[in-house]
Amino acid sequence: MSLVDGALQVVTCNEQYKQILDLPDELFQPAMPALESIIRYNALRGEYGTGDVEKQLTAVTKMVRGCATRTWERTRPNGTVIEIRGTPMPDGGLVTIYTDITERKRAEERLRLTEKVFENSPCAIVICDRKGYVISVNPAFSEITGYAREEVVGLHPKMLLSGELSEAVYADMWRSLSECGRWSGDIWGVRKNGEAYPKWLTINAVPDEISGGHSHYIGMFSDITTRKEAEERIHRLAHHDALTGLPNRYTLEARLAHSLDDARQYDSRVAVMFVDLDHFKTINDSLGHAVGDRLLIEVAQRLSGTVRESDTVARLGGDEFVIVMPDFASTTDISIAANRIIDSFADPLHVGAHEFHTSVSIGISVFPDDGESVEAVMRSADTAMYHAKALGRNNFQYFTPAMNHAANERLALENKLRHALTRREFELHYQPQYDMASQRIVGVEALIRWRPRGGGLVAPEKFIPIAEETGMIANIGTWVLQESCRQLREWLDAGMAPIRMSVNVSARQFRQKSFPDTVAATLAETGLPPELLELEITETTAMEHPQEAIRVLQSLREMGITLAIDDFGTGYSSLSYLKMLPINRLKIDRSFITDIDKDANDEAIARATIALAQNLGLEVTAEGVESNSQLDILRANGCDEVQGFHLGYPVTADRIAQLVPASTASVISLSDWVSRPR
Repeated sequence: MSLVDGALQVVTCNEQYKQILDLPDELFQPAMPALESIIRYNALRGEYGTGDVEKQLTAVTKMVRGCATRTWERTRPNGTVIEIRGTPMPDGGLVTIYTDITERKRAEERLRLTEKVFENSPCAIVICDRKGYVISVNPAFSEITGYAREEVVGLHPKMLLSGELSEAVYADMWRSLSECGRWSGDIWGVRKNGEAYPKWLTINAVPDEISGGHSHYIGMFSDITTRKEAEERIHRLAHHDALTGLPNRYTLEARLAHSLDDARQYDSRVAVMFVDLDHFKTINDSLGHAVGDRLLIEVAQRLSGTVRESDTVARLGGDEFVIVMPDFASTTDISIAANRIIDSFADPLHVGAHEFHTSVSIGISVFPDDGESVEAVMRSADTAMYHAKALGRNNFQYFTPAMNHAANERLALENKLRHALTRREFELHYQPQYDMASQRIVGVEALIRWRPRGGGLVAPEKFIPIAEETGMIANIGTWVLQESCRQLREWLDAGMAPIRMSVNVSARQFRQKSFPDTVAATLAETGLPPELLELEITETTAMEHPQEAIRVLQSLREMGITLAIDDFGTGYSSLSYLKMLPINRLKIDRSFITDIDKDANDEAIARATIALAQNLGLEVTAEGVESNSQLDILRANGCDEVQGFHLGYPVTADRIAQLVPASTASVISLSDWVSRPR
């Protein structure tokens, strides 16, 4: 408090006045100061904000002189809020009471904030009295539960819980509130319309300082239906195959491990079937992944319909499925189940307008005979499945140690193959191609051979499939392209007559966006005339994505390169696309040539292919010619070129140099080559 006389001289004040206004003792020595001194001191330290000190002094003094009884608030720069009550005296003086109301203001602000939170919280809030009856709820409560505030006030919140809540959980809830003052958990609630929903509930007990008990209970909860659904989706994605809905590898291994544990405990056995769809790659490559995916869904449903309820059918990926059969009586039961699966595919599978007559190959391993761990029995079943494929597909085979030996050999071969390029272990052999009209060598086909360190040649049919499965085929294919072009350039520089170099292109290599650039760079680097290079792609590769194939082939054709469709007749061609492909040649697959002199159907196919090519303005090369009679039939039907063991085995580069000696000399004729002893 302070008292100021009519001359605005401070007459008296208490110590609280100095403390609240933060005034120094020096200002009050040796006598009480004039009010002007206090106002100037405040102005100089920024109590009234920024601005001219003299103007502030005049303004505040004027306000004091004209003061009527009033109350106002002032917030000091340090955040302290002061309530000021001024009362004028008859002599013109002024009695002023200053009260620090900072804490009250903060409490009011907290209360306003609490009210805002209560009203605007997305979580439902319910406040109960000490007996647990509702006294207030917020709007989110009504939105989630469907109950208006007036419908629940005075009721017990147990009505909001699902009847599925056990008495044990309910008792634990109140025990925790009593002992710890807090409880939280994931429980089921029920809306006004009777719908049950999952919610996350937190209850806090408000202490009563007087009684030592609890004065109120505050519950907060949110509808976690969306979260639960997301968790369920995530759980399903983590444990099931996204395409077929079957258990995935993770779930399969977990269930198999559990089955093996049970088998150890009860001295029983577990069978594992590795099921692979035959010829799926051909279907997938020819008709596209959309059809392939729908086919896999049909396969999954058919497999699931052939097994026991206790069995597990899982998809590993691609066209590979695994069936786990726990607790079977004898191997006869396994064989019966395997035959049932094979028989189930006797009926065609339908995907849209497509009808597929497919089959499965099954490999079977048995715990503990063929392995004592999940990895071992899975590996054994996989090995047995490959054995079933090797024996003609559409059958099942049990695992044997001999199969395991073959699988280990394949793994060792794959490991060696990964280093073959860097170790320069590949070499090219060249098979002559003869023109039927001139009976002269007009080209060679580059064929890769592999000679690992310290070993003999490995047949292409042994390592090419591995290279394709592992993706190594792309780099190997690039090496073949570069080496064959380099070799032809070397022959030409040595004076050899120009011949065509045919190079096979794998599907993976052809699909690389950089493939045309790689070809162009190879031609530029070697200086090889582009018309002497022929690239061969399979019919299946061309038809997988025909529009994209046309674009790539067109860019290669514009370079001047010759293009051929290899293995024609073994894939799924669309003649509407075939006529659009910018190709120069069709190569009839050897499977149609082998029995051309014995099988009228094969001869008819060859004759039709030659006629088709001629009508499309294409040349035809027949592969796999192994007899004079085959040669005569092809000649009679107008085939342009031939190659095969009857005409020439693939030979090394120096041998080709002997067959095509010089640009001015006649190359060896077809008849001369066929008649010479070998």
